[in-house]
Amino acid sequence: MIAIVDYRAGNLTSVRLACESLGLQAQITSDPEQILSAERVIFPGVGAAGAAMGHLNELKLADTLRAVVAQGTPFLGICLGTQIILEHSEEDGGVDTVGLLKGNVRLFRPTDPLVKVPQIGWNTVKLKRSHPVFAGIEDESEFYFVHSYHPEPDLPECILGETEYAGVTFASAMGRDNLVATQFHPEKSGRIGLRLLNNFATWNGRDGTEVGGRKSEVG
Repeated sequence: MIAIVDYRAGNLTSVRLACESLGLQAQITSDPEQILSAERVIFPGVGAAGAAMGHLNELKLADTLRAVVAQGTPFLGICLGTQIILEHSEEDGGVDTVGLLKGNVRLFRPTDPLVKVPQIGWNTVKLKRSHPVFAGIEDESEFYFVHSYHPEPDLPECILGETEYAGVTFASAMGRDNLVATQFHPEKSGRIGLRLLNNFATWNGRDGTEVGGRKSEVG
């Protein structure tokens, strides 16, 4: 069973429906025991970092997420769920976040007044290295984005894919050990997004990239 973490953020139902369209059993839950015992965990969401962290702490789920990753369960962050797995976000005046990966989240600050923030729509992802979750997905495939902030992981080896917007090349996909995260929405990205979700559902949580930045065995 795939646990979809319910922390009062938006977009949970669309993730569940995308999983069900692939024949995957998925349940939206805020129960720490169900999340910890799940075969895989998806941490999606749309909204603001401050409110999200408030709900996570109120529901005592931040420690649950850390335990999920520590025990080796395959874990997928999506959009807001990708941002708040880092250590700190500029949003809402500055928010300390979950800290599953080292790094920060920055606001887009375009110098061109014609560039709109948030980014809403399709954009390409330039793959930086191989990963099982991107198996069968061509380099520079297009995915659907909705966001005003972007991830900046500290370790370059955590970056799986990059995207350009508002004069910034940012990490649109990240991964290390049993954790992978996408700033884009695979559940809203048509056939190619469903391929990614299906890859996640069959991934064993290992990609050869280990803590400490030792060489990947993939690719």
